[in-house]
Amino acid sequence: MSAAPAPAIALTGGNAPQILVVGDHASNHVPDDVELGIDAALMDQHMAIDIGVMGVARKLHAKFGFDAFLASHSRLVADLNRHADDPAAIPVSSDGHDIPGNRLDEAGRALRLARYHHPYHDALTGRLIAQRPVLILSLHSFTPSLSSRPEEMRPWHIGILYNRYEAASKRAIELLEQSGLVVGDQLPYSGKLLNATMDRHAEASGIPYLGLEMRQDIVGDDAGEQRMASLIGPVCMKIAESLASGAIAGL
Repeated sequence: MSAAPAPAIALTGGNAPQILVVGDHASNHVPDDVELGIDAALMDQHMAIDIGVMGVARKLHAKFGFDAFLASHSRLVADLNRHADDPAAIPVSSDGHDIPGNRLDEAGRALRLARYHHPYHDALTGRLIAQRPVLILSLHSFTPSLSSRPEEMRPWHIGILYNRYEAASKRAIELLEQSGLVVGDQLPYSGKLLNATMDRHAEASGIPYLGLEMRQDIVGDDAGEQRMASLIGPVCMKIAESLASGAIAGL
């Protein structure tokens, strides 16, 4: 068996490394030793990747100097924003599509997690110990509607998710609404229900964070990514400055 690839793509050397972008679902890559058993066309859709996250993160790095830590494999290989003991950490279906290659026995599941889930979180822990940021931006994206529930439209441009720590999120909502965006507070779903990476690496470690979901149709091309980076970059910098000065509460 070949060695597993690096668990994440790291963008470093920025002039504002006190802000770290974390992208759990930034890639749609499937390693050679994983066979999902699904139509290849699905790998470009939201069930396999958070569309726009890689591009926006790279533009935040280039324009504002944020560092980034971006998953190097698809969420269908291992969903890094789930706890390892969550059955959905290796999803057997997504948005109405069966994923037969993920119907693993106990040993197969343990091996998949050992190769593609644990190394990512171990590496992120190491990164945060080596260089503790003032603010983590947990960057995701969401589809305007699910294929399995097309009648449920999602009108928000951006969603803000959080669990116990609310201060950075509440400030971000205010700033993003001032820029003209339609912002969902705990929408399209709640961070109190799905916040595994930030629960583990931010809340448990006392690092302030902002969980941000971008609607995929507005970050689906280079121009959309540029616009979104230009909007959320200054918001993150203002929040980081407010945290450093004590104007808003940290964790």
